[in-house]
Amino acid sequence: MEIRDYILDLEKRAAAAAMEMSCASFEKRNEVLSRLAAKLRANTDKIIDANRIDLAKAEENGVPQQMLDRLSLNLRRIESMAASLELLIKLKDPIGGEKAWARDSGIEIHERRVPLGVVAIIFEARPNVTLDAAALCIKTGNVALLRGGKEALHSSMAIRDLICDSLCECGLPRDGVVLVERTEREGANVLMTERGYVDVLIPRGGKGLIKNVVENAKVPVIETGAGNCHVYVEKTADFDMARKVIINAKVQRPSVCNAAESLLCDRAIAEKFLPLFEEDMRANGVEIRADDNCFYCFKNAVHATEEDHFAEYNDLIISVKVVENADEAIAHINAHGTKHSEAVITKNATVAQKFAARVDAAAVYVNTSTRFTDGGEFGYGAEIGISTQKLHARGPMGLRALTTVKYIVESEGAVRG
Repeated sequence: MEIRDYILDLEKRAAAAAMEMSCASFEKRNEVLSRLAAKLRANTDKIIDANRIDLAKAEENGVPQQMLDRLSLNLRRIESMAASLELLIKLKDPIGGEKAWARDSGIEIHERRVPLGVVAIIFEARPNVTLDAAALCIKTGNVALLRGGKEALHSSMAIRDLICDSLCECGLPRDGVVLVERTEREGANVLMTERGYVDVLIPRGGKGLIKNVVENAKVPVIETGAGNCHVYVEKTADFDMARKVIINAKVQRPSVCNAAESLLCDRAIAEKFLPLFEEDMRANGVEIRADDNCFYCFKNAVHATEEDHFAEYNDLIISVKVVENADEAIAHINAHGTKHSEAVITKNATVAQKFAARVDAAAVYVNTSTRFTDGGEFGYGAEIGISTQKLHARGPMGLRALTTVKYIVESEGAVRG
């Protein structure tokens, strides 16, 4: 079968399942998630065996170590995935929530939240996204059409099977979650350009993937962002706090989009703070790429280029620049950032307020690690992605972001005069 015909067949199956999924009761949607959590725990060996196949192939193909970390599944991560489903179950129903009001014309208007329909997600080598995206779509009465990276295909298929079994056991269509198993690049192009079946497309991945989708898609898109996230250490900062936050933001999981990629430091404290920062980075295997205006502060650093100030490394690398004050830091972030997550470390409340007001990003942090930009950490149970655009949704997209509104208008024969 030609790849275009293959993708269109999946889209038609997803669209056919959308009506039944949208009408599923809150209790039935939660029952699916509950069964799925139990199946994850009962089938950890099956999932890990599939994941080993993916890891072996990825290593053969020279996938970088940081990306292998994103691809890897183990008992702890699978348990975390199951626990996230149980948190999702506890959240209120995102569908319905009706508001009603009457007008002098005799009409009564009811506003209801309803599913978007078929939600397509293109993502890279992260098998947990298969579960997160499917679970959020099930909870919101949507159909998930998933196209993951080839590196995670066997893991995603194993998880998909458990999801679809859970749907069937609860009397919902197996095609409530559909996985694209063919990994030709052209398949992604068909998914983003064929109109009529997909209601919204969400890309989750690196800058190249997102750029390709945003520039070429003909179906509606919610743009999620690459993360060139900054930590700005202002002259009044507590050094111990700054060091703790930077280590967490850069080192905990350097391959994710909310990891810090750039450090900005006030000139007034640069000669005292940056050597301490270098000690921390050296201890954690992080390469420093320093701007010319602060290179002298380091014993072992690489000269940064202009491209480094725009880079999302997804690796143990961080760029560094010295700034004169908060105004210069804010200007630099707004010129080089990706509107994802930005942090300031300061004791000055006025600086904190200015930073929060003037930095153009979905999430702005004061004395806090950027690693908190996450649907689970925000109390959403999980996330479908981090939106860096301003229409429909921004920041971690939880349940509400996967719904829209429908208006039901009633009267006793009202006509407009």
